[in-house]
Amino acid sequence: MSRVKRGVTKQARHKKVIKQAKGARGRSKNTFRAANQRVEKNLQYAYRDRKVRKRTFRALWIQRINAGAREHGLTYSQFMNGLSLAGIELDRKVLADMAARDPAAFKSVVDAAQAALD
Repeated sequence: MSRVKRGVTKQARHKKVIKQAKGARGRSKNTFRAANQRVEKNLQYAYRDRKVRKRTFRALWIQRINAGAREHGLTYSQFMNGLSLAGIELDRKVLADMAARDPAAFKSVVDAAQAALD
């Protein structure tokens, strides 16, 4: 069995990890052992936060819809109930965008929800 020297492979692996740790503070960006720990933790955060991003965006959309609905005299829950009674199937992302960028269209949706409630 021949002897295997790992200089090139090891160097490539270290270089890859240190490149991924770019942006970290202190030794975590330029020493392999610290960078390896930092990259491992960053990957854990990235996995977790891909799920959290969905929650935070939904919360943001709900706040925007609530603010828009309250301008027209409805609460968020009343507005969403009115939409379901009216048979309007717009998702929260679209409603939030309408509330922020197209108040006239949002007002017509609010009026339809209000009419369904009455």
